[in-house]
Amino acid sequence: MIEAYSFGNIKVAGENYTSDIKIVDGKVVSNWWRKTGHEVDVDDVADILASDVEILVVGKGQPGMMKVTGRLKKELSGKGIKLIEKPTAEAYVEFNRLFSEGKKVAGAFHLTC
Repeated sequence: MIEAYSFGNIKVAGENYTSDIKIVDGKVVSNWWRKTGHEVDVDDVADILASDVEILVVGKGQPGMMKVTGRLKKELSGKGIKLIEKPTAEAYVEFNRLFSEGKKVAGAFHLTC
């Protein structure tokens, strides 16, 4: 599903995105902004939490600066959703693998730092 990633750019289904994205239920949500720049919290992924997802893959940026809050980790755990956090270059590969295996996977990808 994700064709390529480089700093500041991700290509999904033939379309290039230059701002952070989420993938929920197989659909791209572009221009994804978080309340706190380099943190992902519950409110930032409410649509993912409301979906029928088993795994959330978070791309933390090229060097991995973005963090998942403890509050979100607790919420995911309580819902039985597995969290995978990796630098975006590794995260998109993991997302594609899980998606191709038919897993119910969502993604949240930070494209820069």
